[in-house]
Amino acid sequence: MIEFRYDTQLLIEGKDLDEDKITEYFNEHFEGDCLLAVGDDELIKIHFHTNKPWDVLAYCASLGEIYDIVVEDMDRQSRGLKG
Repeated sequence: MIEFRYDTQLLIEGKDLDEDKITEYFNEHFEGDCLLAVGDDELIKIHFHTNKPWDVLAYCASLGEIYDIVVEDMDRQSRGLKG
């Protein structure tokens, strides 16, 4: 059984983005694993496994424009179904 079901990936485009602050926010407010928040002060790539991708999307949208959003259901994938 997969603990965190949704592989959530996206890009955030904005101004004065800080990958360390974003990482800290994720660690304090979201349950999940495999967090990557990398980029610079104008573009950050997020990769995160969670059971509540909608919360991740809402937070990221508060930081700037989000796009290239992918949410894959890893539980379905593990059963041979489309994620």
